[in-house]
Amino acid sequence: MIMTLPSFIQIYNELITIPTISSVTNEKLDYSNKALIDKLANWFADLGFSISIQPVTGTRNKFNLLASYSNDSNHTQGGLLLSGHTDTVPFDEGQWTKDPFKLTEQNNKWYGLGTADMKGFFAFILESLRDIDLKTLQKPLHILATADEEITMAGAVHFAKTATLQPDCTIIGEPTSLIPIRAHKGFVSNVIRVIGKSGHSSDPEKGINAIEVMHLVIERLLQLKQKLKDEYHNESFAVPYPTMNLGIIHGGDAANRICGCCELVMDIRALPEMDIHSLFDILCHSLKPVMDKYPNRIEVKYEVDPIPGYECKKDEPALQEVEKLLNQSAQTVNYSTEAPYLNQISPTIVLGPGSIEQAHQPDEFVDMAFLTPTKETIQKLIKRFCC
Repeated sequence: MIMTLPSFIQIYNELITIPTISSVTNEKLDYSNKALIDKLANWFADLGFSISIQPVTGTRNKFNLLASYSNDSNHTQGGLLLSGHTDTVPFDEGQWTKDPFKLTEQNNKWYGLGTADMKGFFAFILESLRDIDLKTLQKPLHILATADEEITMAGAVHFAKTATLQPDCTIIGEPTSLIPIRAHKGFVSNVIRVIGKSGHSSDPEKGINAIEVMHLVIERLLQLKQKLKDEYHNESFAVPYPTMNLGIIHGGDAANRICGCCELVMDIRALPEMDIHSLFDILCHSLKPVMDKYPNRIEVKYEVDPIPGYECKKDEPALQEVEKLLNQSAQTVNYSTEAPYLNQISPTIVLGPGSIEQAHQPDEFVDMAFLTPTKETIQKLIKRFCC
């Protein structure tokens, strides 16, 4: 195999240097990932991978990359898929002490936006391939790079709908401190808007105060919160029930004016076995008494498309193989990943270098101690599922 790759540090730095921020609300902060996709495509092509780049529908010039290597004409069945997302969250400029778009080595850590979450995973993959003779592989090896994981999961959704391959195992390299993750909760974010009737505060009966109506809404939500806690349990999770958080509320503009509009943004973290879309109906049913009292004044909608929960069953052979390789039992987490979508294609495990505690944080970093064990882990996975 002809090795034309740059050094690990150069690869890592080039990935971090390219801004790939995703944002729903601010188009100026929503960067295309095309430059990063092209760079990855060139590196994997140099190693002999076949390359497919697909535009992702419903995005602002975003793309998925699938790089595949197979020594067999049956290049879609079996083998291993290593997956990661190419985008990052925005950064708080005043809180970073390092350049977010430069890989900085300091205190035995690599700093930069996306080092842990999770552009750096591709650098670890490429480093791991240096010592593997791809011509010896008996089953396909696929590398997937997706778009918009941080906001809509559009890249993973698109891939799950269009993919023809069926690997034996998929690994998503989110920062799990190299602990295999087999399940996580779903995420539903709803916006509840109350439209009142404004007027002068000296005569409240001539208006409808949206804040007061929202107070009734919140009473119903807190009842639903307790109901979900009482009726649904999964002891695999540290928090073994669905949670609800009232995250943002705002309304009104002056003390002497009846509030004409009040808006609440909330989320529910659903257990994997729960139907993520039925929660919308459950929410609306819970609010029905207030909606009936104030017809056409309460609106409920999704803030973003809901993300289902995910679970790879404990008796799944691929999961058992990964646990055996790592000599470590799989765990569960509360945050969300692309696993619900890729799990539709093949058994999916979340496993990667770095700590989730660094994700979305100023001065994001990966500890340099992860280099050797991550390289060894990826090589073990390739040898197990592709040889």
